[in-house]
Amino acid sequence: MIRRPAVAGRFYPGNPDELLNSIREFVEPNSSKLAAIGAVIPHAGYMYSGRVAGAVYSRIVVPSRTIVLCPNHTGLGPPLSIMATGAWQTPLGQVTIDQDLAAALLQANPQLQDDVSAHKLEHAIEVQLPFLQHSAGAGLRFVPITVGTSNWSHLESLGKTLARVIRKVDPTALIIASSDMNHYEPDDRTRIKDRVAIDFLLNLNPRGLFDVIQRERISMCGFGPATSMLIAAKELGATQASLVRYATSGDVSGDFSHVVGYAGIAVYAGNSVSGV
Repeated sequence: MIRRPAVAGRFYPGNPDELLNSIREFVEPNSSKLAAIGAVIPHAGYMYSGRVAGAVYSRIVVPSRTIVLCPNHTGLGPPLSIMATGAWQTPLGQVTIDQDLAAALLQANPQLQDDVSAHKLEHAIEVQLPFLQHSAGAGLRFVPITVGTSNWSHLESLGKTLARVIRKVDPTALIIASSDMNHYEPDDRTRIKDRVAIDFLLNLNPRGLFDVIQRERISMCGFGPATSMLIAAKELGATQASLVRYATSGDVSGDFSHVVGYAGIAVYAGNSVSGV
């Protein structure tokens, strides 16, 4: 099955040339990159979060194999939905699903279900793909997973599954948690809430992130994916995390009364600078 674009022309340019120009505007040249294990990257319309996303993609090595976790905004499909075969179409071409990696994940975790419905209209993985295509080139393969649960044990199990399978199949694979931060509160309030969540991310504390999101009512849509990514990254040897860039929608719109926060974070092991 070919998954067709759901938000091209709205969240990002639908014309290939315009899309490439947009990505090149957001991506910053950098001779040294981190061999990241995981990352948190926003998924709003490019005009709002593209510069934060581009900063992360500029700072990390994007390998040929990537797992992208995202929240389930549509409510369709089972709680943990993996699309295990086929390809996704973007204006830049098709991206093939990594069937071997997807099959290994399905076999390792019975809570994961092979499901297409959760992915058909979901934008949070789709907006990552053009950046990934630009960074990794034609050899890119990926596994899309929507996370529609806030159950700690399920998130923990998913994280441990990711680590176990990556260690066995391909230790170079990257885990991306596609997530925006706090939603639709004043800019100053959002920055305070986001800073609390970011601190737990930077301290590689998945349980702390999970708990503070509930306690402080931080509307970080992808906290589930971020929690599982952190668990996996720590199991795979991550020791550090860096805040690459932060912004809110108010920085673009000029409306600071109701904003969405965007954080770009790289998670890696010490001494993981690549010469790429």
